[in-house]
Amino acid sequence: MTRSLLPEWVRRLAAHEARMLKSFGLWITRRQYQVQPGERAFGYASPQAAMVYGLAFVCVVETIGVSFLVRDWPAVHAVLLFLDVYTVVQVLGIQVTAVTRPHVLTPDTLRLRAGARVDLAVPLTHIAAIRRELKFQGAGGTVPDDVLELSVGSQTSLTVELTEPLTHVQLLGKRREVTVVRFHADESGELAKALRAVVA
Repeated sequence: MTRSLLPEWVRRLAAHEARMLKSFGLWITRRQYQVQPGERAFGYASPQAAMVYGLAFVCVVETIGVSFLVRDWPAVHAVLLFLDVYTVVQVLGIQVTAVTRPHVLTPDTLRLRAGARVDLAVPLTHIAAIRRELKFQGAGGTVPDDVLELSVGSQTSLTVELTEPLTHVQLLGKRREVTVVRFHADESGELAKALRAVVA
Protein backbone atom coordinates (compact mmCIF):
# COMPACT_ATOMS: atom_id res chain seq x y z
CA MET A 1 0.00 0.00 0.00
CA THR A 2 1.40 3.39 -1.01
CA ARG A 3 1.91 5.83 1.84
CA SER A 4 1.08 9.49 1.28
CA LEU A 5 4.10 11.76 0.94
CA LEU A 6 2.22 14.52 2.73
CA PRO A 7 2.57 14.82 6.51
CA GLU A 8 -0.48 13.78 8.50
CA TRP A 9 -1.17 17.33 9.71
CA VAL A 10 -1.30 18.57 6.11
CA ARG A 11 -3.76 15.82 5.14
CA ARG A 12 -5.90 16.60 8.17
CA LEU A 13 -5.99 20.31 7.37
CA ALA A 14 -6.91 19.53 3.76
CA ALA A 15 -9.71 17.25 4.95
CA HIS A 16 -10.95 20.00 7.27
CA GLU A 17 -11.03 22.48 4.37
CA ALA A 18 -12.96 19.96 2.27
CA ARG A 19 -15.52 19.49 5.05
CA MET A 20 -15.92 23.24 5.37
CA LEU A 21 -16.47 23.75 1.64
CA LYS A 22 -18.95 20.86 1.55
CA SER A 23 -20.85 22.56 4.38
CA PHE A 24 -21.54 25.56 2.14
CA GLY A 25 -23.44 23.24 -0.20
CA LEU A 26 -25.45 21.86 2.72
CA TRP A 27 -26.12 25.39 3.97
CA ILE A 28 -27.38 26.61 0.59
CA THR A 29 -29.73 23.61 0.28
CA ARG A 30 -30.78 23.89 3.98
CA ARG A 31 -29.61 20.40 4.87
CA GLN A 32 -27.71 19.07 7.86
CA TYR A 33 -24.78 16.65 7.86
CA GLN A 34 -25.57 13.06 8.83
CA VAL A 35 -28.85 13.63 10.65
CA GLN A 36 -31.03 10.60 9.92
CA PRO A 37 -34.83 10.32 10.22
CA GLY A 38 -35.79 9.69 13.83
CA GLU A 39 -32.66 11.38 15.19
CA ARG A 40 -32.79 14.71 17.01
CA ALA A 41 -30.56 17.60 16.01
CA PHE A 42 -29.61 20.34 18.48
CA GLY A 43 -28.04 23.54 17.19
CA TYR A 44 -25.34 25.50 18.97
CA ALA A 45 -24.36 28.32 16.59
CA SER A 46 -26.48 31.20 17.95
CA PRO A 47 -23.98 32.75 20.44
CA GLN A 48 -21.36 33.30 17.74
CA ALA A 49 -23.60 34.38 14.84
CA ALA A 50 -23.44 38.15 15.37
CA MET A 51 -19.67 38.11 15.87
CA VAL A 52 -19.02 35.96 12.79
CA TYR A 53 -21.26 37.98 10.47
CA GLY A 54 -19.83 41.23 11.82
CA LEU A 55 -16.28 40.03 11.22
CA ALA A 56 -17.21 38.87 7.72
CA PHE A 57 -18.63 42.32 6.96
CA VAL A 58 -15.40 43.98 8.14
CA CYS A 59 -13.41 41.60 5.93
CA VAL A 60 -15.55 42.47 2.90
CA VAL A 61 -15.05 46.21 3.52
CA GLU A 62 -11.31 45.62 3.90
CA THR A 63 -11.26 43.65 0.63
CA ILE A 64 -12.93 46.50 -1.24
CA GLY A 65 -10.57 49.07 0.27
CA VAL A 66 -7.41 47.10 -0.50
CA SER A 67 -8.60 46.37 -4.05
CA PHE A 68 -9.01 50.11 -4.60
CA LEU A 69 -5.54 50.90 -3.23
CA VAL A 70 -3.68 48.34 -5.38
CA ARG A 71 -5.77 48.66 -8.55
CA ASP A 72 -2.71 49.91 -10.49
CA TRP A 73 -0.72 46.72 -9.75
CA PRO A 74 -2.64 43.84 -11.38
CA ALA A 75 -0.45 41.03 -10.04
CA VAL A 76 -0.57 42.33 -6.47
CA HIS A 77 -4.29 43.02 -6.84
CA ALA A 78 -4.98 39.43 -7.97
CA VAL A 79 -3.01 37.87 -5.10
CA LEU A 80 -4.53 40.09 -2.42
CA LEU A 81 -8.02 39.65 -3.83
CA PHE A 82 -7.66 35.87 -3.67
CA LEU A 83 -6.37 36.01 -0.08
CA ASP A 84 -9.10 38.42 1.01
CA VAL A 85 -11.90 36.40 -0.57
CA TYR A 86 -10.49 33.22 0.95
CA THR A 87 -10.43 34.94 4.35
CA VAL A 88 -14.11 35.86 4.00
CA VAL A 89 -14.90 32.22 3.10
CA GLN A 90 -12.97 31.03 6.16
CA VAL A 91 -14.79 33.42 8.49
CA LEU A 92 -18.23 32.52 7.12
CA GLY A 93 -17.21 28.85 7.27
CA ILE A 94 -17.09 29.06 11.07
CA GLN A 95 -20.83 29.74 11.16
CA VAL A 96 -21.79 27.62 8.16
CA THR A 97 -20.15 24.46 9.54
CA ALA A 98 -21.72 25.06 12.96
CA VAL A 99 -25.20 25.42 11.45
CA THR A 100 -24.96 22.38 9.16
CA ARG A 101 -23.24 20.10 11.69
CA PRO A 102 -25.40 20.20 14.84
CA HIS A 103 -25.19 17.91 17.85
CA VAL A 104 -27.19 14.74 17.16
CA LEU A 105 -28.96 12.46 19.62
CA THR A 106 -29.47 8.96 18.21
CA PRO A 107 -31.02 5.96 19.99
CA ASP A 108 -27.61 4.89 21.30
CA THR A 109 -25.18 7.82 20.80
CA LEU A 110 -24.75 11.51 21.45
CA ARG A 111 -22.67 13.05 18.66
CA LEU A 112 -21.06 16.25 19.88
CA ARG A 113 -19.75 18.58 17.20
CA ALA A 114 -17.83 21.81 16.88
CA GLY A 115 -18.19 22.83 13.27
CA ALA A 116 -15.96 20.75 11.03
CA ARG A 117 -13.27 20.42 13.73
CA VAL A 118 -14.86 17.98 16.19
CA ASP A 119 -17.27 15.08 15.80
CA LEU A 120 -17.15 13.05 19.01
CA ALA A 121 -19.46 10.05 19.36
CA VAL A 122 -20.41 9.50 23.01
CA PRO A 123 -22.20 6.18 23.65
CA LEU A 124 -25.21 6.79 25.88
CA THR A 125 -24.07 3.89 28.05
CA HIS A 126 -20.92 5.93 28.87
CA ILE A 127 -22.86 8.89 30.29
CA ALA A 128 -22.83 9.04 34.08
CA ALA A 129 -24.33 12.50 34.63
CA ILE A 130 -25.75 15.47 32.73
CA ARG A 131 -25.74 18.98 34.17
CA ARG A 132 -27.00 22.29 32.84
CA GLU A 133 -24.45 24.90 33.87
CA LEU A 134 -23.29 28.05 32.18
CA LYS A 135 -19.51 28.30 32.07
CA PHE A 136 -17.36 30.91 30.35
CA GLN A 137 -14.10 29.91 28.72
CA GLY A 138 -11.12 30.86 30.86
CA ALA A 139 -13.27 32.01 33.81
CA GLY A 140 -12.42 28.96 35.91
CA GLY A 141 -8.67 28.93 35.32
CA THR A 142 -6.85 26.10 33.56
CA VAL A 143 -9.01 23.37 32.03
CA PRO A 144 -7.95 19.88 33.26
CA ASP A 145 -6.44 17.55 30.64
CA ASP A 146 -9.37 15.12 30.89
CA VAL A 147 -11.98 17.84 30.17
CA LEU A 148 -12.99 18.58 26.59
CA GLU A 149 -14.42 22.08 26.21
CA LEU A 150 -16.42 22.79 23.05
CA SER A 151 -17.29 26.42 23.71
CA VAL A 152 -19.35 28.62 21.41
CA GLY A 153 -19.04 32.36 21.88
CA SER A 154 -16.66 31.53 24.76
CA GLN A 155 -19.39 29.71 26.69
CA THR A 156 -20.72 26.23 27.40
CA SER A 157 -24.15 25.39 28.80
CA LEU A 158 -24.05 21.62 29.39
CA THR A 159 -21.63 19.28 31.13
CA VAL A 160 -21.57 15.52 30.54
CA GLU A 161 -19.59 13.25 32.85
CA LEU A 162 -18.51 9.88 31.47
CA THR A 163 -18.25 6.51 33.17
CA GLU A 164 -14.99 5.78 31.33
CA PRO A 165 -12.54 7.76 29.21
CA LEU A 166 -13.17 8.43 25.52
CA THR A 167 -10.41 9.17 23.03
CA HIS A 168 -10.69 12.59 21.42
CA VAL A 169 -8.63 13.15 18.27
CA GLN A 170 -7.79 16.82 17.77
CA LEU A 171 -7.69 18.57 14.40
CA LEU A 172 -4.00 17.87 13.75
CA GLY A 173 -4.11 14.28 15.02
CA LYS A 174 -3.13 14.59 18.67
CA ARG A 175 -5.05 12.18 20.91
CA ARG A 176 -6.13 12.53 24.51
CA GLU A 177 -8.46 10.76 26.90
CA VAL A 178 -11.43 12.75 28.21
CA THR A 179 -13.84 11.94 31.03
CA VAL A 180 -15.85 15.20 31.01
CA VAL A 181 -17.25 17.12 28.04
CA ARG A 182 -18.50 20.70 28.30
CA PHE A 183 -20.42 22.00 25.30
CA HIS A 184 -23.13 24.43 24.27
CA ALA A 185 -26.59 23.77 22.88
CA ASP A 186 -29.06 26.52 22.01
CA GLU A 187 -31.85 24.41 23.53
CA SER A 188 -29.82 23.13 26.45
CA GLY A 189 -32.88 22.36 28.57
CA GLU A 190 -34.47 20.22 25.86
CA LEU A 191 -31.23 18.33 25.22
CA ALA A 192 -30.64 17.71 28.93
CA LYS A 193 -34.21 16.43 29.31
CA ALA A 194 -33.88 14.16 26.28
CA LEU A 195 -30.54 12.81 27.47
CA ARG A 196 -31.79 12.07 30.98
CA ALA A 197 -34.76 10.24 29.51
CA VAL A 198 -32.72 7.94 27.27
CA VAL A 199 -29.90 7.42 29.78
CA ALA A 200 -32.38 6.51 32.53
